[in-house]
Amino acid sequence: MKRFTLFVALATATPALAGVSVVAPVNNSNVATSVQYVATATTTCAHGVSAMGIYTAPGVLAYTVSGSALNTQLTFNPGKYNTVVQEWDNCGGASKTPITITVAGPVQVSTPANNSKVSPPVQFVASATTTCPAGVAAMGIYTAPGVLAYKVNGANLNTLLTLNGGTYNTVVQEWDNCGGAATTPIVITVGSGGNSGQFANLQQQSGWTGYALLPPLYEICASCVPNGPQTTWAMTQGVKSPSLSGNSAQMDLGGQTVYSDALWNNHLIGDFSSQGLPDSNHSIIPNVHNFTYDVYFYATDLSVSQALEFDINQFVNGQSFIWGHECRIAGGNEWDIWDNPGQKWHPTGIACNPVSNSWNHLVIQAQRTSDNHLLFQSISLNGQTATLNYYESPTPTTWYGITINYQQDGNYKQQPYSIWLDKLTFTYW
Repeated sequence: MKRFTLFVALATATPALAGVSVVAPVNNSNVATSVQYVATATTTCAHGVSAMGIYTAPGVLAYTVSGSALNTQLTFNPGKYNTVVQEWDNCGGASKTPITITVAGPVQVSTPANNSKVSPPVQFVASATTTCPAGVAAMGIYTAPGVLAYKVNGANLNTLLTLNGGTYNTVVQEWDNCGGAATTPIVITVGSGGNSGQFANLQQQSGWTGYALLPPLYEICASCVPNGPQTTWAMTQGVKSPSLSGNSAQMDLGGQTVYSDALWNNHLIGDFSSQGLPDSNHSIIPNVHNFTYDVYFYATDLSVSQALEFDINQFVNGQSFIWGHECRIAGGNEWDIWDNPGQKWHPTGIACNPVSNSWNHLVIQAQRTSDNHLLFQSISLNGQTATLNYYESPTPTTWYGITINYQQDGNYKQQPYSIWLDKLTFTYW
């Protein structure tokens, strides 16, 4: 529900499309063995849509449902599938949308990519499935045969490993509660770490600037002030409770203009750097390709929030890369990601259900690819990792830098609410 100006983006409602509109899975995406299909259909037939269905191969109708909406889970074996989502109307007509997916095995590694070149620390993000009724017991990373460098309980893994330069034949493995195991090999070449770094506890550091974004355009309101009346906002650092570290930051939103938002932005590297890294000789930012936004957030009543937004922004070589991630709460409990060229939000079909009166842990992984595209890699909320593998294109800019955003959106009553942020860590390499 907002717009980025340089580092902020405009959210507009996704228009309804004629025919079959498939929200999930994304075409040409890599998915796990259990695949969620979410789609809707429209027709010019005066009597409406009769039914919808999914073909998993030519002539193989795996699922049908009456009506103009479809939401179901299908289980696939590993492999590539040219699936089709089709609608039939009550006038004898039909339309369809092809969706190609590649189904991974039991261990899905979203990062690092196989045969990729990376800089330390190396981010590993993976999830696992199993046919064992008792589920996955643990996951781990072998950096060499017999060298178990990391292990964690459960079916999700998200960690940073510090590795020296060289080529590694790593293996990500899962162990289930029935005595079984599965692996995925990942070959990586680790280079020098001169262009990598990490900012820890950013919620307590300087450099945050707040803005109001007003409907309908959601541009930054130059005349608005923190005490309103259109939108009120405040950031209070050094909060002891609620807190995990003893120093959380309280972020407040209110005001009289319904559906208005508060945006906080921090320029980390490059132009207007708050961290003493202006990178005036352009030796850092052009060589940075990977990002992790890791934060804990808390609220007493999340139902009054329209949405929460967490963004990673890179401006380099005349191109703007905005990895916008929005958790719609009152807006539908779903993750949206930012369509840079289209200047709109793209629904992912991934549920976003943070918990009130509890600390929620969010980890976002993104990448600028070697051919200068945006790769939305994964979103992990409270230990549940969703692999996106969604590509987008950049847009032109004259800015130079790496920044992050945090944003709170007001609802139809503009009910005031607070979010506490803690242990906000940003890693780049």
